[in-house]
Amino acid sequence: MCINVTAEVYLRSYLTPCINDCGTYGQCKLLRTNNYLYAACECKAGWDGWGCTDNSEAYSYGFQLLSTLLLCLSNLMFVPPVVIAVRSHYLLEASVYIFTMFFSTFYHACDQPGIVVFCIMEYDVLQFCDFLGSLMSVWVTVIAMARLKSIIKQVLYLLGAMSLSMALQLDRHGLWNLLGPSLFALGIMAVAWTVRTIRRRRCYPPTWKRWVFFLFPGTMIASSAVALYAFVETEENYFYIHSIWHMLIASSVGFLLPPRAKPDGKATPMKRRRGCGYQLCVNEHEEMGLVDPAIISINSICTS
Repeated sequence: MCINVTAEVYLRSYLTPCINDCGTYGQCKLLRTNNYLYAACECKAGWDGWGCTDNSEAYSYGFQLLSTLLLCLSNLMFVPPVVIAVRSHYLLEASVYIFTMFFSTFYHACDQPGIVVFCIMEYDVLQFCDFLGSLMSVWVTVIAMARLKSIIKQVLYLLGAMSLSMALQLDRHGLWNLLGPSLFALGIMAVAWTVRTIRRRRCYPPTWKRWVFFLFPGTMIASSAVALYAFVETEENYFYIHSIWHMLIASSVGFLLPPRAKPDGKATPMKRRRGCGYQLCVNEHEEMGLVDPAIISINSICTS
């Protein structure tokens, strides 16, 4: 004898773009191509697999801590340029270097893969401020080297900040975001130095010591930093190559920043001599001997 048995089956299905949201050591990435949408895990800290669960080549905790400390502490190389800028009365430039040092330190503390991460604010804000500070440090240093008039320098600083902010919003990782402003600022500096050389009829800067001990070493250090950033840095060597980049750029600023401008050499008018409580106000032509001494007279007698 057969009895009919009825069973109820509830079917529930759902879609997830990534397995377990890629876990602790991964980030789920979405890619849209035409009408197709793809999803995959981007693993960090050496982890691998569909869900970033393969730790066969994962970085150790000590390695993660070392890379974070190198990237963060290398920004302390900006302390000497800040001191030099303050002593030379380049206070605006010093504030830019402090801004760069602060946000670069905390950006790299937040940017690290794995579990050695510390974020004081949103990642996107830290990244923008770090990139803007780095580009502004290059910009203000080169413009300061041009030794322009104060009002012109301030206008260029403001225009540079606005233009660089726009460029970073368009593409933060573009190489021309660094090379473009640097080349433009170098062009301004070259024109200013050329004009000053023509007017003075001698090379500017005028002393060979400035060229040999400051400009040449600073230029070589900065060129080496740009070469490392553009051609050597990869994801595998990022933590130590980028740390070297920090140290080289900061060191070059200390060499390239011009010395304190000399105070205005115009002579102040000499105080008139006083005698017996009275001040003698003598005509200027009489003082120069342009009037017959026989008819020299005191134009006025002023009480003190």
